[in-house]
Amino acid sequence: MKVLLIDDHPLILAALQSVIQSLGEHVSVISASSGRAARDTLHADGTFDLVLLDLHLGDADGFDLLAEFRRTYPALPVVVISASDRPSDVIRAIDMGAMGFVPKRASNDTLVQALQQVISGGVYVPPMSMGLGGPAPAPRTSYGPSTQPAPIHHVASDADFQSVPSLQQLNLTPRQTDVLTLLLKGQPNKLIARELDLSVETIKDHVAAVLRVLGVSSRTQAVIAVSQMLQKQGGTPAWPPR
Repeated sequence: MKVLLIDDHPLILAALQSVIQSLGEHVSVISASSGRAARDTLHADGTFDLVLLDLHLGDADGFDLLAEFRRTYPALPVVVISASDRPSDVIRAIDMGAMGFVPKRASNDTLVQALQQVISGGVYVPPMSMGLGGPAPAPRTSYGPSTQPAPIHHVASDADFQSVPSLQQLNLTPRQTDVLTLLLKGQPNKLIARELDLSVETIKDHVAAVLRVLGVSSRTQAVIAVSQMLQKQGGTPAWPPR
């Protein structure tokens, strides 16, 4: 696995590189200390499997780079590494297509868990950024469609997720699972429709059904909700569930 690590602080680059390489001997880490260097590296070498991106670079805005990378290399997963863990930054990054968001103050074990989750096809969102310390709403009595989508900070802290032993209990149909899998990868309805050989209108219906089952009102909320559920199950679960 080949990883591009983008950060303009030499000490952080060295520390992150050491943690990433602990994933195994098969991992190769290439560092870039600026937005320009990152662009040049990706342009010259199209074999990267993962990008770790700092939001605050001396010559570029991390969100601008994230948007550029998602547009230019849509199949290349990007994980944001940031000194910020503000909910607004987390949600914005996920909404723009990042497959993970890891605060720099997170432990090495957390970073490893996050990368393993992304590598396995999931999305990692830090629990501390979603208000997990706040009061949780009253638990739902079932995991079927809810009539009122919950605010995202409630979704992330909902006690229901702590009692769900597996994502299978959401009772998604096989087709809904396919749609959610592609939704988690940031694919728009048109690409999902093409991938599954269905009409865009049919995909819209499936997406709406998935959002209802999760009790959320947007794609970003769905991504964050599933990420939180996977983390609460412990270990490094794979998606889609088998």
